Formats: sequence, structure tokens, C-alpha cells
Amino acid sequence: MARKIAYWTSTVIVAVMLLFALSYLTGNPQVVSGFAKAGYPPHLRIVLGIAKPAAAIVLLLPGLALLKEWAYAGSAFTWVMAFIAHYSGGDGVQVWAMPLVLLALLIVSYFSRPSNRRMALSPSRA
Repeated sequence: MARKIAYWTSTVIVAVMLLFALSYLTGNPQVVSGFAKAGYPPHLRIVLGIAKPAAAIVLLLPGLALLKEWAYAGSAFTWVMAFIAHYSGGDGVQVWAMPLVLLALLIVSYFSRPSNRRMALSPSRA
């Protein structure tokens, strides 16, 4: 039961945070300037504004095991990238710590997944 609670709590928090990336699509000046300050090309904001909410949906839906693996990996990459960008950009701990917290929640979600949300391992064909 504790594992199930850990899974759903961490997964819902991760999914909600991924859904906030929809704001990347609005052209909000604060978001646009944040991406520019980090040195990212303008189109990355649009790509992430689509990919992150898609990952949130995949993580919450049943099935889709292969897509879930991609969603977990992509989310991990973006939060590592966000940490590096904020830390190296001189942002305060209150800014650069958030991607690490989200990465930790993502790891909890990944390792506490029920078996019906994991990819089935196939035997090697050696």
C-alpha cells in the first residue's frame, strides 16, 4: 500500500509540474526571457511546451509502457538540463533546487511503478 501511495503521489506531482509547461506556449515575456538568458534557442520553448504536457498525459494513462519509458527519460533530461542552466546562470538555490526536487520525485515514481506500468522484459535472442 505504501508503494502505491508513493507512486501515485510522486506521479501526480510530476505530471502537474509537466503540465505547467503549457505556459511556454503563451509567449509570456518572463518565460521567453528565461529561455533567452539560459542561451536556449527560441524554438526549444515551443518543443518543451508540447513535449512536457504530452509526457504528463502518458505517465498518467494506463498502458503505454514504451512511451512511459520515453516520458521518464525525457523528463529526467530536461530537469537535469534545467538544473545546470539555472545553477551555471547564477540563479539562487530557490530556483536551481526545484529541478532537483522534481527529478527526485520522478525517480520515486519510476522505481515505485506497479508491474502493469512497466515494460515487459523479453529474453535475449543470443
